[in-house]
Amino acid sequence: MPKSDAANTNFPGLEGALRSPSNPNHLMVIRPIRRTVRVHVGDELIAETQNALRVMEMGKSLYDPAVYIPASDVMVTLEPIDRSTHCPLKGDASYVSFNGEEIAWTYDRPLDVSRQLAGHFAFWPDKVRITEGD
Repeated sequence: MPKSDAANTNFPGLEGALRSPSNPNHLMVIRPIRRTVRVHVGDELIAETQNALRVMEMGKSLYDPAVYIPASDVMVTLEPIDRSTHCPLKGDASYVSFNGEEIAWTYDRPLDVSRQLAGHFAFWPDKVRITEGD
């Protein structure tokens, strides 16, 4: 049986994929969301934008897509908390809370390959309600 490769499969091309400089198998695709995106905590609207980004990432596994909202479209004060993590593709993440609960993260100084994410927040989907469309 011949050995298959990506060129011989129906796997979709990953046009525009951004790859980790240290591991080309760790990649993400960033796409604009062409609809209004709203973020709620309970019944409170905390962000609304027409400039959101969807990040689809594959590393050790295929991660759930994340929605990134421009900081300028967040309508409440998000408080920094003493937590950070490192992603070899995006850089160092800082975390923020709202009303004392951690709800989002941001890459204040993303790596060059991920610079589109600067000035954006991604929210934990189990702590907020994110809707798309009017």
